[in-house]
Amino acid sequence: MSTIDIENSLGITFCERLPLAFTHGSGTRVWDEAGKQYLDFTSGWGVTCLGHAHPVVVSTLAAQAARLMQSPNAGFVYSPERAALLQTLQAVLPANLTNTFFCNSGAEANDAALKLARKLTGKRKVVTTLGAFHGRSFNTLSVSRGTDNTGRYLPQMPEVVFVPHGDVEAMARTIDGDTAAVIVEPVQGEGGVRIPADFWLGEVQDLCRAHRTLLIIDEIQTGFCRTGKFFALEHSPVTIKPDIMTMAKGIACGFPFAAFAVSADVNALIQKDDHGGTYCGNPLGCSLATAVIGYLERHNVASRVQLSGSFLMQALHGLWQQFPDLIKQVRGLGLLCALELHDHALARPLTLRCAEQGLLVVPTRNGVIRLLPDLLVSRADLETAVAIFREVLQAAA
Repeated sequence: MSTIDIENSLGITFCERLPLAFTHGSGTRVWDEAGKQYLDFTSGWGVTCLGHAHPVVVSTLAAQAARLMQSPNAGFVYSPERAALLQTLQAVLPANLTNTFFCNSGAEANDAALKLARKLTGKRKVVTTLGAFHGRSFNTLSVSRGTDNTGRYLPQMPEVVFVPHGDVEAMARTIDGDTAAVIVEPVQGEGGVRIPADFWLGEVQDLCRAHRTLLIIDEIQTGFCRTGKFFALEHSPVTIKPDIMTMAKGIACGFPFAAFAVSADVNALIQKDDHGGTYCGNPLGCSLATAVIGYLERHNVASRVQLSGSFLMQALHGLWQQFPDLIKQVRGLGLLCALELHDHALARPLTLRCAEQGLLVVPTRNGVIRLLPDLLVSRADLETAVAIFREVLQAAA
């Protein structure tokens, strides 16, 4: 039996998969079982920020695995690798975030942020945005997409209110003294690369301060240079000081790792046994995250992303002008880019056609195709990807 047949018969499938199985990769390229080469403009949904099999990643994993992968007694003991990562991360975090906890996934980080917000404030109401995506745990599903999504899982989490992303007036009408937290993405990723006005995040912050509400910023997809800044909240013209900020994906270049950082005021309220986890800051993940963050800083990858993102967006706007009957809108910030189609049903067939031509992209609900290449992608590979996309759109037209 083939890889695909085995997975289809023995695995549990919650999505419609592409009929592809990959064996290895290098940089922006991956190869399937038949030896066919592809340009990966998915980065594993934004995680392989330095590309596949980057030397820094490979050497760090090998060296740390040879020493210690998991500490005895896990989080009950201290770790030099965890201490090193805490110091490295502190240098890039927003200045008001003083303490950090490490976990395994973005969903886990957001889940912890939500439960801590309710416990520490003594309030239950949480405000989120329509189209948001914060994870697939029960707590995080309750603040993702909208009530049409959360209604599938019973019982629904109480006192969760959705408002349109980027709508300050809706936020002002909704946040009140009973609101424990507001959780937002600076740019909606899974929601279709929705970019709010520059002033929006600052005004949400003001509303939270006025009502003594915690501000949770979800930088899981947008963090670690993806948008051309180390964190997307840095695009705001005013300084954003989240009470809790969650991070994952690019933090460890494909290794399952995540974190949430809190302000000094929030940290002062946290008590023992409020949270925990078996793999909370394991040495292997910590070493890798330290190496990745160090590389991003030393090589000023954020500036490189700004240049690459500007080139890619200009090229995508060219496709929009060439195929206005197919493309409704082009959106992007750094190397988090999307094309929205007039006909939502075209997203999957266009994705399949791109794969046939050697380009991997991310189809998203609501007729959106996302492009998330690794942050070190070359100009030549960007040009090749756009050329493939042009051929696919031309065939569709």
